[in-house]
Amino acid sequence: MAGWAICTTGILVIGSLADIAASSFYNIIGVDEPSKDVVTITAVALIAAMTALCVIGTEISARFQRTLIVFQVSILVVFAIVALIKVVGGDGAEGSVDPSLSWFNPFAVDGFEPFIIGLLTGVFIYWGWESAVNLNEEVENSNDAPGRAAVTSTVILLFTYVLVTVAVIAYAGAKTVGESEDESLFFDVAEGVFGTPLDKLVVFAILTSALASTQTTILPASRTTLSMARQDAMPEHFGRVHKRFLTPHFSTITIGVVAAVWYAFFNTVTQNFLFDSVTALAIMIAFYYSLTGFACAIYYRRELTKSVKSFLFIGVAPLVGGTILAYMFVRAIGYYSDPENADLSSTIFGLAMPAAIGIGLILLGAVLMLIWRLGGHAGFFGRKTETVDPDVAAGRKAGTAAVPEAAV
Repeated sequence: MAGWAICTTGILVIGSLADIAASSFYNIIGVDEPSKDVVTITAVALIAAMTALCVIGTEISARFQRTLIVFQVSILVVFAIVALIKVVGGDGAEGSVDPSLSWFNPFAVDGFEPFIIGLLTGVFIYWGWESAVNLNEEVENSNDAPGRAAVTSTVILLFTYVLVTVAVIAYAGAKTVGESEDESLFFDVAEGVFGTPLDKLVVFAILTSALASTQTTILPASRTTLSMARQDAMPEHFGRVHKRFLTPHFSTITIGVVAAVWYAFFNTVTQNFLFDSVTALAIMIAFYYSLTGFACAIYYRRELTKSVKSFLFIGVAPLVGGTILAYMFVRAIGYYSDPENADLSSTIFGLAMPAAIGIGLILLGAVLMLIWRLGGHAGFFGRKTETVDPDVAAGRKAGTAAVPEAAV
């Protein structure tokens, strides 16, 4: 179920990211209000292009990512610094405010529901840090590099998100940001900070960020289905690797196609596709991150008493995190089931779209799991409860996943 949730989160968000990239593209070329059909067609074309890039190979994908990341981060950091300088100098937009340390105080939040919503937003924001770990078999120095990349990317995310968020709220004012329902708010702030035509640099940074995220969402989803297929938890086709490109081409193409179809369909039937998909995505992330936290403590249970460090980092921390995320998942389902709490969302069986999507995908996964179980598949369902190899836990050797004979 956790693997299924990982796949569905990718499918949920790929279209949203491509949609942002398409909208940013038309903003750059001067088309202020492109039709919804034009944006949708462009977004689907971008999904196809990013899927093809993922199939061609990890190396070219990595080079593409490095180019985009350097540009994005550089522009966003410069933008944030200039915005803050203008605020301090009294040149901010109408309603601008000086940054305050109280913005970082969770106890200053007015009410518990906004606090939960903020946590759920944070789960979405920092989701994806583990993408490098999903590719650990395809990188050099695979024992250390993926872990360092995951930690480094989280630090970079923290720095850029906090800096840019503070800059935008300070420059435009909390009231303007909070009341705005216009997706071009960021574009308008960029125009005020940089002026024309330099504001297009920020829009281009958003475009490249959305493109990069589209690609890096396809990658881990395809590797998850690859792993599940090799463990006999999904059809064996998903475990196939292209002889020339050495990538899981069937998994990658399937994820891209399903994501494009999902996006094209729901973007036409929902009033607020971006909000619905991102909120449902956060619900699904909380679901599988919670399961992962509990699984970590269970898998390493025999290592927990060997040191204080092990007890805290692979025992207490995952359990606490899993419990918090499980609570957030339940509260989010309850909160976003009410149409009044879901901004302009459509309803299904009386449920607002975000909760309906989240509940529906989990139920669909459960049904598919039962069907797969009834079909036998002892390679997965017949496995005994496992614990980590002590040598792997101590770093004396690399871990190797068991591969059923049918997948070899």
